[in-house]
Amino acid sequence: MAKRRIYLEDIPLDEARAKLQAALESAGKASPLPGESVPLDEALGRVTAEPIHARLSSPHFHCAAMDGYAVSAAATVSARETRALALRLGVEAFPVNTGDPLPEATNAVIMIENVNQADESTILIYAAAAPWQHVRLMGEDMVATETVLQINHQLRPVDLGALAGCGHQQVTVRRKPRVVIIPTGSELVALPERPKRGQLIEYNSLILRGQIHEAGGEASATAIVGDDETALRQALTDAIAAKPDLILVLSGSSAGSHDFSANAIKALGDVLVHGIAVRPGHPVIIGIASDIPVIGVPGYPVSAALTGELFIVPLIRQWLGLAPLQRATIEALSTQKIASPIGDDDFLRVALAEIDGRLQATPLQRGAGVITSLAQADGLAHIPRFHEGVDRGGTIKVSLYRPLSLIKQTLLIMGSHDPMLDLLATHLRKRTSDQRIASVNVGSLGGLIALRRGEAHLAGCHLFHPESETYNVPYLQRYLPNEPLELVTFAQREQGLILAAGNPKGISSIADLRGARYINRQRGAGTRLLVDHLLTQHEISADEIAGYEHEEYTHLAVAAAVADGIGDCGMGLRSAAEAMGLDFIGLTWERFDLAIPRRHLENAGIRALLEVLRDEAFKRDLGAQKGYRSDETGIIVGS
Repeated sequence: MAKRRIYLEDIPLDEARAKLQAALESAGKASPLPGESVPLDEALGRVTAEPIHARLSSPHFHCAAMDGYAVSAAATVSARETRALALRLGVEAFPVNTGDPLPEATNAVIMIENVNQADESTILIYAAAAPWQHVRLMGEDMVATETVLQINHQLRPVDLGALAGCGHQQVTVRRKPRVVIIPTGSELVALPERPKRGQLIEYNSLILRGQIHEAGGEASATAIVGDDETALRQALTDAIAAKPDLILVLSGSSAGSHDFSANAIKALGDVLVHGIAVRPGHPVIIGIASDIPVIGVPGYPVSAALTGELFIVPLIRQWLGLAPLQRATIEALSTQKIASPIGDDDFLRVALAEIDGRLQATPLQRGAGVITSLAQADGLAHIPRFHEGVDRGGTIKVSLYRPLSLIKQTLLIMGSHDPMLDLLATHLRKRTSDQRIASVNVGSLGGLIALRRGEAHLAGCHLFHPESETYNVPYLQRYLPNEPLELVTFAQREQGLILAAGNPKGISSIADLRGARYINRQRGAGTRLLVDHLLTQHEISADEIAGYEHEEYTHLAVAAAVADGIGDCGMGLRSAAEAMGLDFIGLTWERFDLAIPRRHLENAGIRALLEVLRDEAFKRDLGAQKGYRSDETGIIVGS
C-alpha cells in the first residue's frame, strides 16, 4: 500500500501562481504558442499569431458610392438651378450603379434623383458636381500593406469581413492549447452509464472541458482511472507521451488513503505545490513532468470549477497571447454575515438582485460538492486573505457571471421552498424573456425577515397559526407590522408524511413517529411549525422523536434522506415523495402564499409575475401537479 501523504505546503494563491510561472519559464513553456494557418470561415474566436497586413487596397479602384451618372466635375461648373446643363450619355455622362468602377476621365457621381432625362442620349443637371462627390476612393477603407489587425487579437465576425475585403483567404492564428484530462476515482461512472448505489457520475471533466473550450483551448478526457496508484501512474505516462500542453488529474489531490495524484506526479516529475490557501479548492497540486505542467484538481465540483477559473483558464489565455480575463466587477451589500478563514483567499458564489436601488448579494450554499451553486450563481465574491469575513450589510466585491442588465431585472424570492416556483419561473420566461426569478431557500420566517430588512422582492410562506387556525396573516402582522404588503396565494398544496417505499415501518399517523427515525426541517420553516403543532396535538414531545435534530432545507432533501435510508419518514409535500418514488400519507392541505411589499408592485417583473399567477395556462399546469390545487392561485388574501 502506498504511503499516505499529507499536504506538502499550504501557500498563498499568488505564490502558487508564481511557482507555476517560474516552472513554465524554466521549461520554455511560458510564451504564447506558435501559429497555424486556417481558412477564414474556421477562424472565428481564434487569436492572431502575427500582425495581418492588407494584400489588396479596399476598394482597389475608384468606385461609385451612389446609383447615378459618372461625370468630370470640371465639365459641370456651368450648371445652375435656373439654367440646366445638357450632358451627352456615353460622352460626358456615364450610367453607374453603386460599387461600379468610375469610367476614365470621370471623378464624380451625380445621384440619379438629381437628373432629368431630356431624351435617349441626353440628361439635364441643375447643379455643379464637386470633385470626388459620391465616390469611394481607392484605398478609402484599407491600403495594400497597411496593418489591418494586430498580433494577439481575438477574431470577431467583423474582423473576418475585413480580412476577406483586403484579399485574405487564410489567417495565421495561435495553435489551440491541448489539454489531457485524467478523471480518477473507483466510485465514478461515465455517461451514459446509470450510477448504482455508491457510484457517482463523473462530470468534472465536462465542466473543465467547457472552461477550456470557452477560453480557446481544446481538451480530451481519458477513461476513468480507479483508485490504484500504478494505474494512475500509467495513465499519466500515456498522457505525457501524447505531448499535450497541459495535463489535469481530477481528484485524488487531497491527503486521504485513496489520494494518489501527488505520488504519481512526483514519480514522473516534480511536485511544486501541494495545498493552496484558498477556499474552496485547498488541495490543489501543481507539478511538472517532462516539461509539461500537471495540475491535480480537487474532486468536489465547486473546487474543480474554481481551480479552472484561478489556474487553468489563465494558463490557456497566456498560451494564446491574451490578457487575463477581467470580468465586470461590482460592489454589493451582503444579506448575511459571512465568516471566512483568516489565512485563506475565500471565494463564494452569490445570487444578486437590485432591491430598492441597492445591489444585494446572497451567498449560495457553500459546500464544495454543491453543484447547483455553480449553475445558480450570478457572480463570484472574493474575501481576501487576512480578512475575517463580512458583516450583514457590509460591502463585498463580486465578479459577474451574468450581465448586470440581466441581474437588475432579476426577482429575488426568499423564504420557503416549493418545487413549483420553478414552474412559475418557466412561465415567466415564456411571457417575457428579460425577466428572471432567483430563489433562495431560508424558510418561511427567514423570508419574512428578509422582507423586513429589504433583502428580497417577495417571500414565499406557509406559516400555520394554531390559535387562529389560519395561514400567514398573523405572522405578517407580527414580523412586518409597518410594511404595507399584498399577500397573494400561490397554491394550495398537500403536506404529509413522506415514507420509505412500501412503508416498512407501518407508519399511519403522527402518533407513530415515536418509533421511527424522523427527518426534520430547519428552524423557521413552515413545515417545522406545522409538525410542532401536530406533535402538540398528539401530546408528543420532541425529545421522544429520534432524528428530530436532523434538519434539511427543502422538501426534496427530506425525501432524498428517506429514500437513502437515513430516516424512516419526514414531513413534506406529496410532490417530493412522488419525485423520489416514496410512499406518502396526506395529513393536511395548506396555503402557500407570496408576500409582496406594495412598494415593489410597480416593478415590471412583479407585474409580469402577477399576470402569470392569474393566467389560466399557468393555473392549469400548476393544478395538474400531484398534491397541488390552483383554484385560488393569484387571489389576494391579505394586505
